[in-house]
Amino acid sequence: MTYPSALTRILTPAVVVFALAACGADSPAPESAEPTTAAPPTAIEAEPALNTLTTEQSAAGWQLLFDGTRLDAWRGSQLEGLAAGWTADDGAIHFVPPGEGEGERGDLITREQYANFELTLDWAVTTGGNSGVMFRVSEDGDSSYFSGPEIQILDNVAHRDGLKAETSAGSNYAIHGPPSDLTRPIGEFNEARLRVDGAQVTQWLNGVEQVSYELWSDEWTQLVAASKFSQWPQYGMNKSGHIALQDHGNEIWIRNIKILVLDD
Repeated sequence: MTYPSALTRILTPAVVVFALAACGADSPAPESAEPTTAAPPTAIEAEPALNTLTTEQSAAGWQLLFDGTRLDAWRGSQLEGLAAGWTADDGAIHFVPPGEGEGERGDLITREQYANFELTLDWAVTTGGNSGVMFRVSEDGDSSYFSGPEIQILDNVAHRDGLKAETSAGSNYAIHGPPSDLTRPIGEFNEARLRVDGAQVTQWLNGVEQVSYELWSDEWTQLVAASKFSQWPQYGMNKSGHIALQDHGNEIWIRNIKILVLDD
């Protein structure tokens, strides 16, 4: 966001005009004008730099999962190095689907595993783009979505999944839908927030709560059983696991990835 430059206020002393009487000698001399003192303009605080922690976040224990240039905290799912298509580009994790023969494709996952945490990040997609952020992911199956619930990343306007709340941006993909579409236009970043504390999960999009649900509850079991995830018994059952950024075959950007580990 571009802020206007601070304005300098210039104060000009008032000019007082005194009418002289016809017999000017009898008119009293004007009193000297008191000097005027102006308060300084209020400073405009700049937004925090991208991919950095504020002083308050550092004090609270937040950690960066991406500093804008290095992908040290990440690797490809079931790989030691990065999966093809994932790079650090212009301050964001950038995924461009690789062509045939350009390397092994796959999701990007954290090297560390997390149980209870709060996560924030910014995401952007191209027209018709589709991706997701999954949590408590294991590598037992072929894909991250076999085990990890997903925050949907999507262009709601141009992708067919945007027609249904349960598969739209900000949803707990294919299980819980948000009440409304809060996505920003293509070309702008959206702000996602996820809190996972035991069985309780809450998701926000652009500052507004989208869904809240309880893992392992009777409702959860019924919803999963009625979804496509019913074929994977481990889905949503892990107590800890990796955070995954999905390779769904579309170009995406993700930045400002920050995590706060919560007490068990």
